[in-house]
Amino acid sequence: MSLLLTLVRQSRWILLLALITSVVGGLSNAALVAIINQALGVSADKLPELGWRFLLLALAVLVTRTLSQTFFVRLGQSTKAALRMRTIRSVTEASYQNLERQGGARAMAVLTQDLDTIVVFFLSVPTLAMNGSIVLGCLAYLGYLSWQILLFALVTILIGSLGFHLANTRAMFHLRSSRKREDDLVGDFRSLFDGAKELKLHRRRRQAFVDDSLAASVEAVRVQRTRGYVLYTAAASWGSMIFLAFIGCVLFLLTRIYPVQPHVLSGYAVIFLYMIMPIESLLSSIPSLSSAKVALERIDQVSRDLPREDVLPAESAHAFESIALKHVTHSYFREKENEVFTLGPVSLTFKPGELVYLIGGNGSGKTTLAKMLVGLYAPEGGEILLNGQAIGEAERDIYRQHFSVVFNDFFLFDQLHGLHIEGLDAQAQQLLELLHLEHKVTIRDGRLSTINLSQGQRKRLALLVAYLEDRPFYVFDEWAADQDPTFKDVFYRRLLPDLKAKGRTVLVITHDDRYFGLADRYIKLDYGRVVEEGPGADLQHQPASAAVEAR
Repeated sequence: MSLLLTLVRQSRWILLLALITSVVGGLSNAALVAIINQALGVSADKLPELGWRFLLLALAVLVTRTLSQTFFVRLGQSTKAALRMRTIRSVTEASYQNLERQGGARAMAVLTQDLDTIVVFFLSVPTLAMNGSIVLGCLAYLGYLSWQILLFALVTILIGSLGFHLANTRAMFHLRSSRKREDDLVGDFRSLFDGAKELKLHRRRRQAFVDDSLAASVEAVRVQRTRGYVLYTAAASWGSMIFLAFIGCVLFLLTRIYPVQPHVLSGYAVIFLYMIMPIESLLSSIPSLSSAKVALERIDQVSRDLPREDVLPAESAHAFESIALKHVTHSYFREKENEVFTLGPVSLTFKPGELVYLIGGNGSGKTTLAKMLVGLYAPEGGEILLNGQAIGEAERDIYRQHFSVVFNDFFLFDQLHGLHIEGLDAQAQQLLELLHLEHKVTIRDGRLSTINLSQGQRKRLALLVAYLEDRPFYVFDEWAADQDPTFKDVFYRRLLPDLKAKGRTVLVITHDDRYFGLADRYIKLDYGRVVEEGPGADLQHQPASAAVEAR
């Protein structure tokens, strides 16, 4: 709960006002009981005075309830916004490796379901505070009528609390487990849309995915959620039973031991009847409190699992003299091969204004090497040098700003975020015409009119964005794989030479052997090792068999 307390402190005055109005409303409700009890035993001439008191207290209840609910709604929404931004910053400020390791399902669930659970909690707080105040006020009035009855009530509450705690603890266990299972469900739900083509084309795959994977997960969540809420119901029923047992013992047993006046006995009856609804409301609110506790634990866990990268103050990337990889290594587990793949040790140097092709077979480690080069992966061994200076954790974010990259699994935003360039729309329009996208897309005020395009067209848009970034170092990962021959020629014979002419360094991961000769030099990777380097011209007139081997 420390996370919630930290956020609540920022709105402590609103919280204080909300609690005060809730408590005043609850005590006013309890005071109404005393007036009702008095009205049952007074003469007719005193009823008008009690009537005015009753009216004022009823108005106080109405005003305080409205105010408390308004305050808590504001507090709930501001807390939700603060928690949402905290989670967003945790994601954006974490290392890429941690983001890959954690995946997006749990963070998505936190940003949606868990935050909504927090809001529901705040909406229930006014009712909790008011009903709690009613119960306390009624107990105080009960003590005023008879301290023996109050003592017996406190003992009954203690017994009821112990039984409730046992059921509630078990219910919390099932609730936590079901929320963890829902993280897997979020990933499966995304697969319904991301894999829609594959599911439609393969009936058995669709049936197996829905009936085996999805249905099993849905059923597991249902079972655990049901168990949790059944236990909450049992706990609430236990509380109600204890309260009814208390009423029965007082009215039919204790009044025999401690004789009371009829008007006092009627006061007991009125208080007991008045307390039934607030107590049942308190007990029924426990699931929302427990759900909010689990949600807060999950939100806090996401922040702990995504520690913030150490970064230096913001700084623009400048032209560089050299970028060198010195004996760098990186290992990761390949599920398909069921083995650990190790890239490196690799030693490479890049200079401004050179065009380099990275070639090699599938699975040779080309994309992994590119991710390490641009600073997304920290090398497990060796070091990366920028102008002869080693890049550490604190410098890695500034180092990454030297690169503009289009990965094979790129993501395309619908707005040119962060590009504050004079004449941006005009420059973008020229590139749209060059890439034959002007009839599909327009750019106005840095916003793309659409990104609902074919994969090849989307890649051309990603190239446009990278080109506008105007960074010192460009990396293209299999960019031309989805392009027809016309755009391949534009890419290899016009855009890449244009970037080189501007003094930019360009690394191209490619299998297009007909263009190998255009590179200043090539690097061939095989099983995570650099096995060959040389001028691109050396590959231009290779026999067909050699070109195939290079691929």
